[in-house]
Amino acid sequence: MSQHFQHDVLVIGSGAAGLSLALTLPDHLRIAVLSKGDLANGSTFWAQGGVAAVLDTADTVASHVEDTLNAGGGLCNEDAVRFTVEHSREAIQWLIDLGVPFTRDDPPVADGGFEFHLTREGGHSHRRIIHAADATGAAIFRTLLAQAQTRPNIELLEQRVAVDLITEPKLGLEGTRCLGAYVLDRSTGEVDTHSARFTVLACGGAAKVYLYTSNPDGACGDGIAMAWRSGCRVGNLEFNQFHPTCLYHPQAKSFLITEALRGEGAYLKLPNGERFMQRFDPRAELAPRDIVARAIDHEMKRLGADCVFLDISHQPEAFIKSHFPTVYERCLTFGIDITRQPIPVVPAAHYTCGGVLVDQHGSTDVPGLYAIGETSFTGLHGANRMASNSLLECFVYARSAAADIVTQLQDVAHPGALPAWDSSQVTDSDEDVIIAHNWDELRRFMWDYVGIVRTNKRLQRARHRVRLLLDEIDEFYSNYKVSRDLIELRNLAQVAELMIDSAMARKESRGLHFTLDYPDLLPEARDTVLVPPTFAG
Repeated sequence: MSQHFQHDVLVIGSGAAGLSLALTLPDHLRIAVLSKGDLANGSTFWAQGGVAAVLDTADTVASHVEDTLNAGGGLCNEDAVRFTVEHSREAIQWLIDLGVPFTRDDPPVADGGFEFHLTREGGHSHRRIIHAADATGAAIFRTLLAQAQTRPNIELLEQRVAVDLITEPKLGLEGTRCLGAYVLDRSTGEVDTHSARFTVLACGGAAKVYLYTSNPDGACGDGIAMAWRSGCRVGNLEFNQFHPTCLYHPQAKSFLITEALRGEGAYLKLPNGERFMQRFDPRAELAPRDIVARAIDHEMKRLGADCVFLDISHQPEAFIKSHFPTVYERCLTFGIDITRQPIPVVPAAHYTCGGVLVDQHGSTDVPGLYAIGETSFTGLHGANRMASNSLLECFVYARSAAADIVTQLQDVAHPGALPAWDSSQVTDSDEDVIIAHNWDELRRFMWDYVGIVRTNKRLQRARHRVRLLLDEIDEFYSNYKVSRDLIELRNLAQVAELMIDSAMARKESRGLHFTLDYPDLLPEARDTVLVPPTFAG
């Protein structure tokens, strides 16, 4: 039997963005935080590198802003960049106050200096990455979760898959406000109704649309797809960041080798041991991710190689083990001792730079609906996200969205009881093989046709295939009961179409979008903004 739940704030997603917002809101609000699987299934837990912020006296806001703008290929919104960077120190202090165990300097710095160790990553001109060894995401997530579990007003709900947002137009009501969401409870198989005064999408990105990705299985673009179907504009979805260094091993599913290795002197090498990055960029291994990923892709195709190699073995053994214990232990399980031998690596889809259009408070086009973290498009990342700016964006915009919600509390009443999910016209599926087949086909043609290097012909093929898939998926969705696999496939296919349409609209090569048909930059940098029919209406 389906149930009806009422919340002040419904947060869809239990990662850094969602938990930070929940913890920043007042204690008297009834807050629900939903997780598709176990609470730790999101991308935050697996983030290795750290959080970029202006923390050292030798660093400046202007320098961090300039580095971000340079990495973003001319497409960053400077106001968004400055807003994020200017709030970086207070966001880090908030995390420190919560008890996040960031790595401290050893030996300690002199009196008055910053006591935590800072590292440097690609695109940054200073050491400004605060981290917890090489498992920063896990340290942050555990701290945020522990804090949330102590707050009686925050309800953490696992195994809940959002099916769709509930808006006034969908119910035939006047207005455009979001009223909550229909949510599949995987423990019962029922779709429950969650009504809320405010709904927040903190669902992560859509890198699972690609065959090879560093992301966990849940990164299916759910928030982007649900927002689009509810009338929200999306922007810059052609910019999909491929992390240059994912471990290449048949048993190493989705294991990312942190960029901090290159920040601490690791070299990229060909199978014959030759370094090659200096031929592509004067910054060599510290070039921005788009340049490094394309260089690796080029060399692998030129040589017919399965991978290239990342070598930090020239650094002291004790240094490697203390700074990169997670990478060291993980690689050792596959017989690779990184203190003595190089790591085989390949690029893999890593981060969705575009997303749902929001303002500096995380507000979308639909009243009552917010999007934060990787689901959103704030303008911070431009055409290429700079390393470790993503976690910073989560904290800054989560806190900003929470503050904005507080200003509206007196003006927004609870929507009350909403219609239950209607499953009277559907049956149980006996052909789930269709979902598995479509899932595999989608991810393969996105990798082949909408990957690191693109052409008009490849994009046209991808658009043709995705539209056929969408028709098949819509028919299946209309006739059978929903499941997590079906919901995720529906969302992935929708976001894939948006990515393809965005890529076809950009007649240039910029940042993460590289096409052989338009290899040059256009003189004016413009965002790609797609408008849904309900919004254009």
